[in-house]
Amino acid sequence: MIGLLLVTHSSYGESLIQCACHVLNNRPPQLMQLGVALQDDPLDLLPLAQTLLQMVDHGEGALVLTDLYGATPSNIAMKLLQPGRVEGLSGVNLPMLLRALTYRERGMDTLLTRATAGGRDGIVNMLKR
Repeated sequence: MIGLLLVTHSSYGESLIQCACHVLNNRPPQLMQLGVALQDDPLDLLPLAQTLLQMVDHGEGALVLTDLYGATPSNIAMKLLQPGRVEGLSGVNLPMLLRALTYRERGMDTLLTRATAGGRDGIVNMLKR
């Protein structure tokens, strides 16, 4: 199973995980988060992010999800990436996380495709649906 690590602003990642646990009615394994606060030094957080990544990766790789591309959490996440082994997606939302949790046993390529589609397709104009 591919591990999942969320690196987000403040408590956003933990909130997403709590919502996913509510929807799934359990806490999925190999799922952790790192919240980045305004006062945090990114260089100080990098070793912690690496440790968390090791904790979720049990040999099949990991997907790092971050909230806003180009922001501090995303910049930390970029330092963790290893093509084919540790991949990253930005713009994480609940539909993306749920897809990632659902498809992480089907290989990295499928996981990336399905998680990206979940995040994008989760945005719906409800009056025009």
